[in-house]
Amino acid sequence: MDFTGARFDNSFMDLNIVTKTIDLGDGRPVTIETGKLAKQAHGSVVVRQGDTMLLAAAVSNYDASEGVDFLPLTVDYREKYASTGRFPGGFFKREARPSDTEILVMRLVDRALRPTFPSDYHADTQVMIQLMSADKENMPDSLAGLAASAALAVSDIPFDGPISEVRVARIDGSFVINPTYAQLEEADIDMMIAGSMDSIVMVEGEMNEVSEEEMVGAIEAAHVAIQKQCQAQLDMAAEVPSSSPKRDYEHEKQDGTLKQRIHDELYQQYYDAAKNAKSKEERGKTFKSIKDGFMATMSDEEKSEKQYMLRDYIKGTQKKAIRDLLLNEGIRLDGRGTKDIRPIWCEVDYLPGPHGSAIFTRGETQSLTTLTLGTKDDEQLIDNALVRKTEKFLLHYNFPPFSTGEARPIRGTSRREIGHGNLALRALKPMLPPVDDCPYTIRLVSEILESNGSSSMATVCAGTLAMMDGGIPMKRPVSGIAMGLITDQESGKYAVLSDILGDEDHLGDMDFKVTGTSEGITACQMDIKIKGLSFAQLTEALLQAKEGRAHILGEMLKTMDTHRDDYKDHAPRIISFEVPAEAIGPIIGPGGKIINEIQDTTGANVSIADADGRGMVEVSGDNKQKIDAAVARIRAIAFPPTVEVGEVYEGQVKTVMPYGAFVEIIPGQDGLLHISELEHGRVNEVTDVINEGDTVKFKVTGRDPRSGKLKLSRKVLLPKPE
Repeated sequence: MDFTGARFDNSFMDLNIVTKTIDLGDGRPVTIETGKLAKQAHGSVVVRQGDTMLLAAAVSNYDASEGVDFLPLTVDYREKYASTGRFPGGFFKREARPSDTEILVMRLVDRALRPTFPSDYHADTQVMIQLMSADKENMPDSLAGLAASAALAVSDIPFDGPISEVRVARIDGSFVINPTYAQLEEADIDMMIAGSMDSIVMVEGEMNEVSEEEMVGAIEAAHVAIQKQCQAQLDMAAEVPSSSPKRDYEHEKQDGTLKQRIHDELYQQYYDAAKNAKSKEERGKTFKSIKDGFMATMSDEEKSEKQYMLRDYIKGTQKKAIRDLLLNEGIRLDGRGTKDIRPIWCEVDYLPGPHGSAIFTRGETQSLTTLTLGTKDDEQLIDNALVRKTEKFLLHYNFPPFSTGEARPIRGTSRREIGHGNLALRALKPMLPPVDDCPYTIRLVSEILESNGSSSMATVCAGTLAMMDGGIPMKRPVSGIAMGLITDQESGKYAVLSDILGDEDHLGDMDFKVTGTSEGITACQMDIKIKGLSFAQLTEALLQAKEGRAHILGEMLKTMDTHRDDYKDHAPRIISFEVPAEAIGPIIGPGGKIINEIQDTTGANVSIADADGRGMVEVSGDNKQKIDAAVARIRAIAFPPTVEVGEVYEGQVKTVMPYGAFVEIIPGQDGLLHISELEHGRVNEVTDVINEGDTVKFKVTGRDPRSGKLKLSRKVLLPKPE
């Protein structure tokens, strides 16, 4: 069909396109655009840096579902393969369930956004972020938080933002905001920071043993960039009529008289109960008894009509009593002071089957972690829209329901399990030995058997001990601690808590996990539930965490203070070495013939790969003899020896002919052992003396002038008959 000269009526289109540009100061501006795409969403934006483009759309129902007294927020982030001009893998050739990478971005954005919604807003809310275009320079996850917040900012959805999220890296001593892929490879600090105009709300990252002061410096540098991005969102929203005012809603009914009555009758009971230090189970029974006692005074009609108010008011009274006890008297639910660490016990070599194992128990939180060592063939292939690579270090975190004394459905690996496992992985990875010192693929699996606060940090501690038990020569052992914060905005009182309980996480204002060695911090994760956390409070929390980490590490080292001198007897043995790149083909052989033959005859496993123009060989086996035999064969091919006339060799008979046998002198080179050179006397048949597959000792006597074949003799090594 010919559309030449065709006219299209666009009068129905009402585009109000608004664009804002953010200058990061490095010549790579970030633009935010709204009004062009996804206009039926309540808010939508396109965020662009270079050729990396994200579409974010926000939608929220106008009414809350019946019986819902929380915010049902869903954050979804997807990286489209088309954004990089690639086909998805698999049979169906379409995007399926989210990858771990996508889930981790979802968690980052969710944790930053969730505290910014009004506490009484309970309508189903979705924020969807899609990577539509990608380049090989600008990282999309650095822009996801900005895109999500901007979509909410230009909508009528109730929202106490804006917020934004940036990646900050330190490269050669300088902080870089939203570094490129290439820049990040040179960084010793890699952190994602989220915040508002006046405060930080989320921190997560890894670093190479940095100090507390250096970490705070990175957060301060990030906050300057965050403020610029928040201001751009405010400016954009001011030009979008639908963004103001925000919609009216009423998702909670209130009864001030009932609320006051509950406070008057229950506050002191909860205060006294919290003051009487008990275990998690006993404490739960006491709190339930107080609640049940009050509920018994209510009529069935009142219970039915006001069930959600009752639940919220009772929970709020309990929370206030516990917080006041801590702020007024410094007493925690289990009787500890603010800096006290729960009792710790550890054990290594608990399980005989794995290649290493450890139990780490702190209070009522326990991790049993196992170590498995594998070869290059066990590396994990990561095939995402943006990344295709292999990973030699794996850490998996499992959180079964019995760990908290619950019975609930198990529906695959949860986002929480992926997030906690990733934090522990980032904590330990900087302390892994160089590949030359430890060529194994390493897998840690943490089974959380009990949980009452910071099982991810227990995983870090147990993972360290399991690797030391398995003989992994870590640079330094790593410990971790979860910090908390209780504040009173009116009085200005606050308390920083070391090694928080699960209940202290729920009722507190901060969950701050910090891992590190004796030399510095390796990873962190912080969620803030309040506005206005000062950098002075942040620094205090970090310094108190340093003390706690040192104590925990000391307890770990009482169990095992260094790695074993050798791997477990049943662990695979691996030899890795380098060969010339041009030797890769001959080692593999046509159709894999040679490498398969080496594996079949020696019993060792062999893998070889081209790494930046170098041939990297890895040989593994369950005993030294197998490995040595395979290494000798490979080295003979890669570094072929020269056959010397007059020298004595031993080789395998490859082919028997009527006139003699062809014998392998060295791998890839053979010679003719003529029938006349087998014995001093007459030999009628070659097979009377040797057969195919036999190993024979011989001397190289010369080279045939016509064929160039090396001539061999067996009889010159035999004594002459009398």
